[in-house]
Amino acid sequence: MVEPIALDRLAGALGLGPHELVSLVGGGGKTTALFALGRQLAGTVVLTTTTKMGSDVTDGHTPRFDPTDAELADLLAADRSALVWRADGGYKAHGFEPGSCDRWFDLADHVVVEADGSRQRPVTAPGPFEPVVPSRTTTLVACVGASALGRVIADQCHRPLRVAALAACSPYQRLTPERLAKVVLSERGLRKGQPPAARFAVLVNNVGGADLSFLDEFAGVVGGAAPIVAIASH
Repeated sequence: MVEPIALDRLAGALGLGPHELVSLVGGGGKTTALFALGRQLAGTVVLTTTTKMGSDVTDGHTPRFDPTDAELADLLAADRSALVWRADGGYKAHGFEPGSCDRWFDLADHVVVEADGSRQRPVTAPGPFEPVVPSRTTTLVACVGASALGRVIADQCHRPLRVAALAACSPYQRLTPERLAKVVLSERGLRKGQPPAARFAVLVNNVGGADLSFLDEFAGVVGGAAPIVAIASH
């Protein structure tokens, strides 16, 4: 049985250590998780993306654009955490090549990366060039939103045809816990791009009381293949 926890316990629940490069992939909740980890992880933290992320949510940070390594080191020394983007694309901020994140892992205690896009849908499957996971990633976190469980794939998922193909069903069928587990655990699904040495964990976001039976069934299907952390809805 998976017991949903409060968001402020996320870093501990994921079992993160003193030096982590965390890549967040999958669907809903990546940005919320990124900023939560930025608050909870001890030491210096770089927050960024290797794809694009919404520029309207910064969690109180002043974004810094395309800093040099020396400038980033100064930012971390002054304020412990830094939100960095490569460019301002208006509604979407543009991120960095994964090699930059790998390099920054030598400058900071932690680097947390939003490494996938989902157009704010709770579940997605990666496209041909996604996710964009840095090679030094220590923990790959697959994010899914509980609101998609038991719902029709075509209505709830980003790239529903890809999701359905991984789940071995029609996009007009419902996303059962068993089908979601296939998407999450597949190396063509949310494990795509996982570095060989990286840990893998599943983050189920926005879990309400009505989702608990689905969550328990999902955990039963996943079994020991990956730890599952569930965040309770507010």
